[in-house]
Amino acid sequence: MDITEKKETENSTNINNDNNNNNAQTAADSASHENIDKEAEERQARDLKAGLHPLKYKFVFWYTRRTPGVRTQTSYEDNIKKIMEFGTVEGFWVCYCHLARPSSLPSPTDLHLFKEGIRPLWEDSANSNGGKWIIRFKKVVSGRFWEDLVLALVGDQLDYSDNVCGAVLSIRFNEDILSIWNRNASDHQAVMALRDSIKRHLKLPHGYVMEYKPHDASLRDNSSYRNTWLRG
Repeated sequence: MDITEKKETENSTNINNDNNNNNAQTAADSASHENIDKEAEERQARDLKAGLHPLKYKFVFWYTRRTPGVRTQTSYEDNIKKIMEFGTVEGFWVCYCHLARPSSLPSPTDLHLFKEGIRPLWEDSANSNGGKWIIRFKKVVSGRFWEDLVLALVGDQLDYSDNVCGAVLSIRFNEDILSIWNRNASDHQAVMALRDSIKRHLKLPHGYVMEYKPHDASLRDNSSYRNTWLRG
């Protein structure tokens, strides 16, 4: 076998190995989704039998007391605390009625509501290819818009809801910021449809500007809300 034939054989072997690896990963992902779907169906069946009203997704509330200064992944992860989780309408209201109102939270603080299995981190596998829509509010009105957003998210009312990961309320000194995270920043149709759906469900007044920022851009400049690349 000459050098050319050997190289072609090696390339062919590498391609086959890559294809096998990709197929294996696809099969694993498919099996994982099937297990998640099966667990969700079983959970909903148990809830219905118990006379409860199951939600389409199970959710988790998280709380972060931010330390002013440079964000590092380790310190940020250490500060994220899981508050409670729920998967039924009844469970949601038990959780929500016990949460502190945004107006009573110290600054800077983040309150997160994410689907179960997704951590409120840019680096989480569900978030890493996505981004977020950002809306800034005066502190006196942020609580109402946050509640409307939570109800829309929990009630599965937003368009492209499978593409939505969660939402964050960021309590800051001079303003409060809502952000809605999605899985795929490159899916322009889904990104813009989510924007329109948010505006519709929040009944967002004219004059409010929505900004979009991919999470990989946040990782590069170590900033959640600066240097956004899309406004609408």
